[in-house]
Amino acid sequence: MENQNNSLFGADSQEAPGQLAAALAPPAATGHFDELRGAVSAPPIAPANSGAAQAAAASAPLTATWNKFFTHLGADGFTDLNRRTANLQRQVRANGVTYNVYADADGPQRPWSLDLFPLIITPDSWTQIEAGVLQRVRLLDRIMADVYGPQTLLAGALLPPALVQGHPGYLRPMHGVAPVGGTHLHIAAFDMARGPDGNWCVVSQRTQAPSGLGYLLENRLTISRMFPEAFHDMGVQRLAASYRALVDGIKQMSNAGADARIVLLTPGPYNETYFEHAYLARYLGLTLVEGSDLTVRDQRLYIRTLKGLEPVHGLLKRLDDEFLDPLELRADSRLGVPGLLQAIRAGNVLVANAPGSAFLESTALLGFLPALSRRLLGEDLKLPSLPTWWCGERAAMQAVLPQLGDRVIKPTYPDSTMSNAVVGKTLTRRELDEWAGRIVRQGEEHTVQAYLPLSQMPIWHGDRLAPRSVMLRVFAVADGPQSWRVLPGGLARIATAELEIASMQRGGSSADVWVQTEGAVDQTTLLLPDTSLAALTHRANSVTSRAAENLFWLGRYTERTENTIRLARLTLECLNGEDQSSQPLLAWLSELAEGNALVLSKVPPATQARRVFERSLIAGLADIELSTSVGHNLRALKGAASALRERLSQEQWNVIVRAERDFFRQSAGYAGDGDYSSVEALAVLENINGYMAAMTGAQTDRMTRDDGWRLLSTGRHIERLGFLASSLAQGFESGSVFEDGGFEAMIALFDSTITFHAQYQQSRDMSALLDLLVLDRDNPRSLGWVAQTLRGRLAKLAGSAAGELPDIALMVPDPREWSIEAMCTRDAAGQYAVLIAHLQECSQAAYLLSDAVGTRYFTHSSDSKQSVGA
Repeated sequence: MENQNNSLFGADSQEAPGQLAAALAPPAATGHFDELRGAVSAPPIAPANSGAAQAAAASAPLTATWNKFFTHLGADGFTDLNRRTANLQRQVRANGVTYNVYADADGPQRPWSLDLFPLIITPDSWTQIEAGVLQRVRLLDRIMADVYGPQTLLAGALLPPALVQGHPGYLRPMHGVAPVGGTHLHIAAFDMARGPDGNWCVVSQRTQAPSGLGYLLENRLTISRMFPEAFHDMGVQRLAASYRALVDGIKQMSNAGADARIVLLTPGPYNETYFEHAYLARYLGLTLVEGSDLTVRDQRLYIRTLKGLEPVHGLLKRLDDEFLDPLELRADSRLGVPGLLQAIRAGNVLVANAPGSAFLESTALLGFLPALSRRLLGEDLKLPSLPTWWCGERAAMQAVLPQLGDRVIKPTYPDSTMSNAVVGKTLTRRELDEWAGRIVRQGEEHTVQAYLPLSQMPIWHGDRLAPRSVMLRVFAVADGPQSWRVLPGGLARIATAELEIASMQRGGSSADVWVQTEGAVDQTTLLLPDTSLAALTHRANSVTSRAAENLFWLGRYTERTENTIRLARLTLECLNGEDQSSQPLLAWLSELAEGNALVLSKVPPATQARRVFERSLIAGLADIELSTSVGHNLRALKGAASALRERLSQEQWNVIVRAERDFFRQSAGYAGDGDYSSVEALAVLENINGYMAAMTGAQTDRMTRDDGWRLLSTGRHIERLGFLASSLAQGFESGSVFEDGGFEAMIALFDSTITFHAQYQQSRDMSALLDLLVLDRDNPRSLGWVAQTLRGRLAKLAGSAAGELPDIALMVPDPREWSIEAMCTRDAAGQYAVLIAHLQECSQAAYLLSDAVGTRYFTHSSDSKQSVGA
């Protein structure tokens, strides 16, 4: 059979692509709906492994939709699918799409898993799904309004109190609170499956902070590029209009209308779906914020920016409700905003979704929805739920206990000790009895659902088609008060071959969802920016204090990494060069290495034990625990950048990721057989130095020069001023600069070797050295240029008029007051006292300026005495 498949893939095959796919694609598992063939997969009459069974399966034709899709594969047909798969994986990595199941600050990020083929939904199927989802989101919003309002459903026994007030997601502080705009649910997600009869049903629903809106958009952009002809010709409906409707709807319902400032609240970069948060914020044109970016003053929500506090009118949250407000909910939460619930109760901020919707996510609620729909909407459900029994009702428990072997057991509440669903058919008789005992003892905590064989769609696995079980997540978004639309697409989650549970957290994959339309394809795009005056004003002031602080430290760690690389390279070269016996040079390098934590303080200096010092320096390069050498600074650089994903280009982020990965991989490779040599260490440093050149180039030429960039630049120059000033001072104090080797080493540390020799040839004159390294305003490595640039950046940040300097800028020494004659003059003791005083002044200014910048732009400590309440 292997040889037959290979021949069918050959370029000489004359079969039509649809016929070829039908011949090659195995049927879905028995009893599962086959998406490829549009029918339930029946058990073969002949044995499954017989040739007759294979022939019968191959004879089943594809649906017209899938036949049309495969027709668009092009001249290379199936032989090209491996190349497209490789391109897809490359694009996912290049775009930095990640899903970190076990988010770890020090761990690798897991690439998003995306399959090559889309799940295709025909117009007829979509009509059924769309109508059912629209009805359900109206129903859930009405339920939430009643539960936090008159509670007639509880009084009428249509909802058990245990599923509402007994649910940890029910928020008593929100009772009696009407949401701004009158809508509780702005985004609702419904997980659906297609049964053997070909009809869709709802398996679960998500209302707190449904994930997937960003990933499905990335899936669409990626897969549509893999199959551009099929995407264009098959009438696939676009997605952008739904995203625009969501943002416009939130603005419309907020107190500020079209001028509202909407932000997206994320738990932060260590959350498993942080990529999606940053991606959505960038796509929707929203400011990405963490809880620490926001504050409540006089019952109103504000964002901390470089310009001070600015009002926020709408909050699109990607944070579970319990973490929203440490004053009223989880006291240990550092992700939320103290006083946020009070601002919501006061009607001063719209939160999407309104806090308190988590009880709607309980699987047990599905069993009560038919009656609730008839009561609240006067309608029968158009889209059925999977049959569900809540075991808190004795009649339901007694009815389902004998059927556990054919059912799925799920937890009723999210904080249950039961972490995952349990499929009854996988349990032994003894295990079934144990589960029955648990359910009898703790009925309220268990919900039982019917087992549904999931429909199976084709994937490209290795070099062949294979069927995999699939679930579909569909989103409803509010586009106005009590008005919703269904996003024409979704997130398909594909199970592994071993499991029938489609879960990304359990090793599953995803697929794009193509919804076909018989009408015109919507051409709305969000790629064109909003150029209204309000939007432009918000964009100009969109640098939050947290983002600004991360940019500041990104600049500092970038410069610090460069400094430690240059110092380590210089030290290793000098230890193995012509001047390795120069005591002043070795003393200077030892002092610098210890001062910049390239070696530990207990390591003897190079003047006493040169080889021990060298081995310690090399061993510390990639050490992130005991020293703060190159590896420590590089990882800190990446950490600061990871919190700025929405502000960095993908190319810039990729360079940072590759730099860190290659540095530690190369260091570990050389150290695999023990200590590695200075030659190998220099090769590692040379490689990472190339990455740093790319990073600094991107920071200089590929970032908008707004206040955030000015803080990044300020961080770099504060670090440069302190490092270079102290290095030069130590060079004069140790006397190394008075020797040829030390003189050249100093110029090299300032990265000015080529410039110096071009201007002064082989001169060793101190005035020439100080002119280039201290006074030259055209040399970006000179102290004069750094000080002058710092003063300018700080003045621009403060909004000072031309020619005026704020107090913070005056903390930086004015290089115009420096004199080459004074600096070159020795005192009675033969010391360069004036020069040393200037250098110490620069070092001290860098130290004090760092604190001043933090106090002024990041903490806003002067505002901390205001009340969060009335």
